[in-house]
Amino acid sequence: MKLPRRDFLVIAGSALFLAHLPAIGGRRVVTVDMRGTARGERVWFDPFGLALETGVAVTFVNRDPGNSHTVTAYHPRLFERVRRIPAQAEPFDSGYLLPGESFELTLTVPGVYDFYCIPHEQAGMVGRLVVGRPGDPGWDGSATTMGGDHR
Repeated sequence: MKLPRRDFLVIAGSALFLAHLPAIGGRRVVTVDMRGTARGERVWFDPFGLALETGVAVTFVNRDPGNSHTVTAYHPRLFERVRRIPAQAEPFDSGYLLPGESFELTLTVPGVYDFYCIPHEQAGMVGRLVVGRPGDPGWDGSATTMGGDHR
C-alpha cells in the first residue's frame, strides 16, 4: 500500500518534532543544534523556530566543528538591542560556545522569544521560540510587533 505524500509528510514531521522532545527524569528537554557548512559559508540554528509549553528546557548544542556560536536574546541589557522577548522574562546570553559545548535554558514566561548568534547574526543565524499560546495568562507577544520594544 502506498502512503499518500501528505500523510507521509505529517508523519515524518511529527516524528522529527517528537525527536526533539525527549523526557529526562520526567523533565521535557528540547535540543536546538547550532550548525554550519564545512567551509563556513552558511550557519544556522536547527530548528530555527519551535513552539513549546512553558517550563520546557531548551538545550542549544554547538555541532559546528568550525565555528564558535552564541545564543543571545534581543534585549537592551545585552548589547543595547531592541527587546524582542517578553517584558517579564530575563534576557539570556550563552557566551561563546566552542564546538561540542552546550547551553541550557528553561523559559517560564509565556510569549515570543527572538534570539541570535552574536558573530553570525548578519549571516542570518537567528531563531524564535514561542512559549505557551496566545491567550495564556501572562502571554507577551510584543516581540512580534514591528521593531520590538525599546524598554
